[in-house]
Amino acid sequence: MRLTLYSHPLASYCHKVLIALYETGTDLETVTVDLGDPAQHARLHGLWPVGKLPVLHDAERNLILPEATIIIDYLERVCPGPQRLLPADPDACLQARLWDRFFDLYVQGPMQKIVFDSFRPEDQKDHLGVAEAKEQLRQAYVIIEQHMTGRLWAAGDDFSLADCSAAPALFFARILQPFEPGQTALDGYFERLLLRPSFCRVLIEAQPWFESFPFHDRMDSRFQSPVPN
Repeated sequence: MRLTLYSHPLASYCHKVLIALYETGTDLETVTVDLGDPAQHARLHGLWPVGKLPVLHDAERNLILPEATIIIDYLERVCPGPQRLLPADPDACLQARLWDRFFDLYVQGPMQKIVFDSFRPEDQKDHLGVAEAKEQLRQAYVIIEQHMTGRLWAAGDDFSLADCSAAPALFFARILQPFEPGQTALDGYFERLLLRPSFCRVLIEAQPWFESFPFHDRMDSRFQSPVPN
């Protein structure tokens, strides 16, 4: 097969790429990489020295591409599907890119800080950094609530790159820092993301791995058993 995606079913940035792939119907092979396995991690470093997922290999072009947004951008160009994730209109495309960066930097970033800190020994935990990350999430929620009021999707009327980014970021962030009761636009947006078939498929595929998530006990009961179609 021409395209191979190296990923992990529990990794949020991999979810972002998979959502895009399922939206566009792109045909490719997926290879699960266990970062806890030294041999598999070494193989990943051979593909991308930073050693992070996801990584795309295009065998036809002999091209290795890391970073979720870059992978989606590339796939949109070389094998576009019926669902455009980067709008043709320049202004709309700019908004899709802006909100993609917002969800990566201000939701994914602090969310991952909290998750990674949970793996540290107790005497090495960064309690101040975790508290700051939770505050960053609260501030991000306020901004998203304001932005999503009266909107269907993050960058307009159509599902886009920004929503591919938002779905996994909000899914995991909400477990660590729940939305405030009055954030109805944010909550409604999140529920629409959960109903999106592409994201629903990603969650179904991740289901067997959820018990490895360190905050599994805080997950919504909907995800403690198989996710409905």
